[in-house]
Amino acid sequence: MIEGTITRVNGPILEAVGLSGSGLYDVVEAGTQGLVGEIIRMKGEIATIQIYEDNTGMKVGESVRSAGRPLSVHLGPGLIGQIYDGIQRPLRDIFAQSGTYVPAGVKVPPLDSEKRWHFVPADPGSNDNQESGTLLGVIQETPSITHRVLVPPTVTAGDPIEWIAAEGDYTISEPVARTRAGVDVTASHYWPVRVPRPYRRKLAVSEPLVTGQRVIDVLFPISKGGTAAIPGGFGTGKTMTQHAIAKWCDADVIVYIGCGERGNEMTDVLREFPEIVDPRTGRSLMERTILIANTSNMPVAAREVSIYTGVTLAEYYRDMGYHVAIMADSTSRWAEALRELSGRLEEMPAEEGFPAYLPTRLAEFYERGGRVETRLGSIGSITIIGAVSPPGGDFSEPVTQHTKRFIRCFWALDRDLANARHYPAISWLESYSEYADEVRDWWQQQEPTWMDIRAKAMEILQKEDRLQQIVKLIGPDALPDNQRIILQVADMIKNGFLQQSAFDDIDMYSVPKKQVQILRLIVEYYERAEKLILQGATLTIIRALSCTETLVRLKSTVPNDRLDDMKAAADTLNREFDELTRRYTK
Repeated sequence: MIEGTITRVNGPILEAVGLSGSGLYDVVEAGTQGLVGEIIRMKGEIATIQIYEDNTGMKVGESVRSAGRPLSVHLGPGLIGQIYDGIQRPLRDIFAQSGTYVPAGVKVPPLDSEKRWHFVPADPGSNDNQESGTLLGVIQETPSITHRVLVPPTVTAGDPIEWIAAEGDYTISEPVARTRAGVDVTASHYWPVRVPRPYRRKLAVSEPLVTGQRVIDVLFPISKGGTAAIPGGFGTGKTMTQHAIAKWCDADVIVYIGCGERGNEMTDVLREFPEIVDPRTGRSLMERTILIANTSNMPVAAREVSIYTGVTLAEYYRDMGYHVAIMADSTSRWAEALRELSGRLEEMPAEEGFPAYLPTRLAEFYERGGRVETRLGSIGSITIIGAVSPPGGDFSEPVTQHTKRFIRCFWALDRDLANARHYPAISWLESYSEYADEVRDWWQQQEPTWMDIRAKAMEILQKEDRLQQIVKLIGPDALPDNQRIILQVADMIKNGFLQQSAFDDIDMYSVPKKQVQILRLIVEYYERAEKLILQGATLTIIRALSCTETLVRLKSTVPNDRLDDMKAAADTLNREFDELTRRYTK
């Protein structure tokens, strides 16, 4: 270790001398308590250090020691189901050791070094081709996740694996393989959080991340490997929307990053997630989830690094060929941490005090998502869904605007919808998705009419919005029936399709086929009603049809495993409209 001396203390920012042999972003232990930090600037003999723990009481003259390596996370079996803070300290273990509060300088390993995992070796194949990413064997990490032990990227290229351990129980520090040069390979390794992990090549996205939320899957889909933002003011449902996606989406692994959120809100997450039943396995959702809790009362510097910790853990499981979904709640709090640290570094501020490099940091985070061919030869992906908390719900503020540059799916939350208890409160007028064309082929195999139905529904909603401007002036009764039917069907789409109850056992999740079939019937209702009105029928007669109420209730009356019941609703619709058509064509 290289040892220096602290010469200045400015909150979590220190200056020290005597560390000239260290590199940028090297880890340090500062003060008598050995607080973890990172060198973020070197200027001559002066090193500027960012501390990730509460350094209250630290004094000038205390020692600081550089480890000579960048801030890294420990990757290996045992990550799934853990609750970490922003620098990968296991909060459950700290609680068992120290109680409610995290003491300064506490050192608890992120992975259990004593636990023995059952290792099953893979077919060794040709040793000459065993480069980084080659499968060495598997470990059953949880009943839901098989941990694939790969040759880590840290192994030198051109040094093939010569020996693989026999089947048995090993700790994460015992070798399970050895290279020709005699380098031991264990089931775990370290990786710098700010360095993206390597892969063979990036692939175009083609398959949607199915969330079970109708407004997302049908109107504003996101692909596996895509990036999305959920902006919204306080109380509009950002966290609950992410909870619903985390529970129901078809990703293999979930990484939930609570970045700077209120302590009570993060407490709800920590309590609820272990109790949530994974709909795919019937077991606890935590068996395929990693939680990173870095609340607003924790050190601000650790908040800044927490999203890098989360995305590095996600890349580790992506390299095994898994589809990973990251929920970052919220990137606004992360940006505020950047702003505070930038101010203490006395950097020139840009818009609203944020540092000029805010767009660069956002890009670095979101660009680590994507769908790739791994070095293992399999397909893996990272889908990043970041919540944004604009002050006062103002989407023109810098974090929201810069985020829009780097994401392709924008789910804007509307306060009026939230106040009306319409959840998810995703605005169909302000939201957009650029993944619709990429996932078209997948939808064509599931429901060939998806694109047409989606376009017609959006057209109805947009027409209704324009008519609402007139309604505010003269009232709905002054409109002709061919315009009032638009208002009625738009309400049917809102109440019978877009609105979704997380407390209804049937409605909380919809399979893709059910989603499109509900919307198709509502659109068909509109088209037939419009024709009847042109033939002389009145809106009052059409509205009195029994199928009107039936269509609105389909979301909560037809279970996902009984889609044949949709046919009864379609038959009722056709019979009632056929009778009216015969009446008005005589």
